[in-house]
Amino acid sequence: MTVADLIARDVRAGTFAPGTWLKQIDLEHRYRFGRPDVRRALDYLAQKRLVQHVPNRGYHVVLPDSDQTAHILELRVILETAAVDSIVAHATPEAIRGIETLARKFDELILHGTVLEQYEANLAFHHELLSLCSNPELLTLVTDLRSRTSSALAGQWSTRARVEQSSREHHQMIKALDARDAQQLKDIITRHIRQPKER
Repeated sequence: MTVADLIARDVRAGTFAPGTWLKQIDLEHRYRFGRPDVRRALDYLAQKRLVQHVPNRGYHVVLPDSDQTAHILELRVILETAAVDSIVAHATPEAIRGIETLARKFDELILHGTVLEQYEANLAFHHELLSLCSNPELLTLVTDLRSRTSSALAGQWSTRARVEQSSREHHQMIKALDARDAQQLKDIITRHIRQPKER
């Protein structure tokens, strides 16, 4: 992983909370990269709107705008539900078993893992599900949209009940996929994406 990937991963997992100032010297020690690498990484993440550069002050994790987050979540609903027919068409029994394995991995990490490990397992589950869509550009778009809202993840999973609800919805998605019930899968995905706002 590049240092940009490592910083982004920790921002999205809530290790660095929204508004946190990111001191370059601390990042150098944490990730064992030199100052030029860290600076390039922060500039790149600023372009991706995960961090913000304030002249003469440095970089801080972007504070999410609630309206912008709501708009991004609605875009995800549109894109991810639009992918469902293609996902169902390409879901072989082997592919479904692979997705189920990732869902069980997430379940295990609820009991024994860190928030960061849960976050990465959650991403892996959704990536595998969406990768069944025949349009790879859709997966790229959703990945980018996720990166613009996931710094709020720590708040989304602030209680055990929230994490367990995500787990239940993962298994509901698998059940709908196995039954080839595209409408049910669309409904579950919609609830799953809107979870932070509705619950």
